[in-house]
Parts: sequence; structure tokens; C-alpha cells
Amino acid sequence: MSLEANKAFAAVLTAGISFMVAGLVGGLLVHPHRLEKPAIDTGEVVAAAAPAAPAALEPIGPLLASADAANGQAIMGRVCAACHTWTEGGRNAVGPNLYNVIGGPHAHKEDFNYSPAMKALHDKTWDYEALNAFLNRPAGAVPGTRMAFAGLNQAKQRADVIAYMRTLSGSPQPLPQ
Repeated sequence: MSLEANKAFAAVLTAGISFMVAGLVGGLLVHPHRLEKPAIDTGEVVAAAAPAAPAALEPIGPLLASADAANGQAIMGRVCAACHTWTEGGRNAVGPNLYNVIGGPHAHKEDFNYSPAMKALHDKTWDYEALNAFLNRPAGAVPGTRMAFAGLNQAKQRADVIAYMRTLSGSPQPLPQ
């Protein structure tokens, strides 16, 4: 029978014991001097303050009058198509079909499994400002949503997307005055 396995085990054991002894001897020989005050002063510790309120979102109504629905369609094709469809009678994908969203209730598709947070808002209507807030930051507008999208931070892009989404209806909602 070969003793190669025993030799390998002995080598590992010897190395482990050597490192342990070196650590103990090093700890006995070196005594670090503790500073009386920190070398770097980071300032006074302040109790955590409440998070600052997010900046108010610019109203989308004035931008909708000059919004470009074709650009909104292109943005949705790039950003939304991986998870949503928006054709009339279209299937749900990772996210619900977005046809006829504006003017309808939150969690508008009966055959889609929305997050509890979105289901709780079913009695609220997707108006232009609610959609603007959601497209800006979904998790901020509906805490607990399953939508992992970070949002569109440019108001012009949101207005273009909303203008295109407005066309996705048999009877588009009137623009705000």
C-alpha cells in the first residue's frame, strides 16, 4: 500500500502547525502601541437623521402637449419590450400587457399576478401624473412593486412614453389642461 496519502496529510498538518506557532510567537514578540486618540478625526458622530424627502417631481401635463409619441414608441421598444407587450389583446409577459393602461385602474389585467402592493392600489386610476411618478421610479411610486426597472429620470422621455401609451387605447384619455 502506498504511503503517498499519508505524506500529503503530514505535509498539510505540518504546515498548519507551523503557521499556528508562528502566529503565537509573533503575538508574543510584537506589542502594538494603542493610540490615545484616533490618528484620523472623522468628526462627531451624529444620530441618523430621517431620510430627506425626495425632490418634487415636475408635473408632466405641460410636457405632454409637445411630447413625441414616435420617440416614446422607440423608447418603449428599447426599454420595455423585454418585459411587456402593448398590443390590443396581447399576451402578458414578465410584466402585464400595457394596452389601455391610461385611465384604467392600477393592476388592470385580471389575468396577471401583480405584487400585493400593486393590487392594493387597484381602486386608483392610472392618470398622467401617477404614470409619470411610476415611470420615474417604480419602487418609489409603489413601494413593494415587483417591477425591477430603475426608471426614466428625464421628464422629456417620460412625457414621450406617456404620449405613446396614450395612443394605446380605443378611446385615448384627454390631455390635461
